[in-house]
Amino acid sequence: MSNTNLGEEVKDWIVSILIAVVLAFFIRYFIVELYMVEGPSMRPTLVNSERLVVNKFIYRFKAPEKGDVLVFRYPKDPSRDFIKRVIAVAGDTIEIKEGRVFLNGQLLNETYILEKTRGSYPLATVPAGHVFVMGDNRNNSEDSRFRDVGFVPLEMIKGKAVMIFWPIDQLKTLP
Repeated sequence: MSNTNLGEEVKDWIVSILIAVVLAFFIRYFIVELYMVEGPSMRPTLVNSERLVVNKFIYRFKAPEKGDVLVFRYPKDPSRDFIKRVIAVAGDTIEIKEGRVFLNGQLLNETYILEKTRGSYPLATVPAGHVFVMGDNRNNSEDSRFRDVGFVPLEMIKGKAVMIFWPIDQLKTLP
């Protein structure tokens, strides 16, 4: 093999690797990202150490909806991410009393929680450009009920959790 052919082959490999790296960065930062669940706040829906695929692209075209499980930057420390469920969106009223969650004055049917919610939350309206989130493990979740989280601004949302991919025997899509 001549030096010219070898040089062309090396150049082709370098270009191919660079294209692959650029595509990987583009996909990771704009399309999907992989996350690991840390802690028990979303039990039973998500458990500690599960790996998720998060769609980072979806909220560029539509607002989060009630019931979405999403990843957002923790307002008190934006270097940390939280995973919670959207309970209310802009304009909705939210109230927690006697262990039950009321959305727009109606009792919320929450088939995804294991136990009654302790504590209360006064009647409040979700402001424009924000969502109200809670963990499915209500009594072990730092969420919108707490001052350091509060109503989550839409610009803090990183994406929607769409699938559990690890461990493989737990593979499933999320609602």
